[in-house]
Amino acid sequence: LDVTDREGLSRLAARVAEHGRLRAVAHAAGISPTMADWRRILTVDLVATARLAEALRPLATAGTAMVCFASMAPLLARMEPDADVTAILDDPLDERFLDRLRAALGPALEDPGTAYTVAKLGVQRFVRAEAVRLGPQGGRICSVSPGIIDTPQGRQEAESRPSMAALVERTPLGRRGRPEDVAAVVGFLLSDEAAFVNGVDVLIDGGVCAAVHTRAVSGTRTG
Repeated sequence: LDVTDREGLSRLAARVAEHGRLRAVAHAAGISPTMADWRRILTVDLVATARLAEALRPLATAGTAMVCFASMAPLLARMEPDADVTAILDDPLDERFLDRLRAALGPALEDPGTAYTVAKLGVQRFVRAEAVRLGPQGGRICSVSPGIIDTPQGRQEAESRPSMAALVERTPLGRRGRPEDVAAVVGFLLSDEAAFVNGVDVLIDGGVCAAVHTRAVSGTRTG
């Protein structure tokens, strides 16, 4: 399934409905900065996430759980856009979404790394809003924000961005994450054990954001 294909998402929802109730969704589809331009990154990582949730929302019932993949990128960058930008970011299904966001953020958005960070911030914000919509139906949704994970996609990014090696060195646990590290958290969030966990983002980064931000605070105090 191409998650940017609206008709495909409609067929997916119809097929799920044919087979019973919607129990669990792990939405991991996404692309990183080396894989596409800014428009494609925002479309796949954020707009398609919103479209998938919209297509499946009517099927949500008591016990339905969904996990969407965000990233540590906005947390690491401490991205806090102003109210005008967040108002646009919180409406990813607007037909003019990309153009409005580009007008608000300017040429900086055309950098794939910036677009990726903005898209993942949008996912985190979308999940909070979607949790409010799903709650009355008994459904839940959370996001996970992986750090540097040892996957083919992660290695591709590392090859093009030497700075990632420094982040691994600064990770308190002293290593890259493994796919199973992320899968275990996703599995928990989708399970009945997490029945009261809703609308939150779970950071899975080995502590690197904590290390970077702690050092930044310390540097500010001593400076």
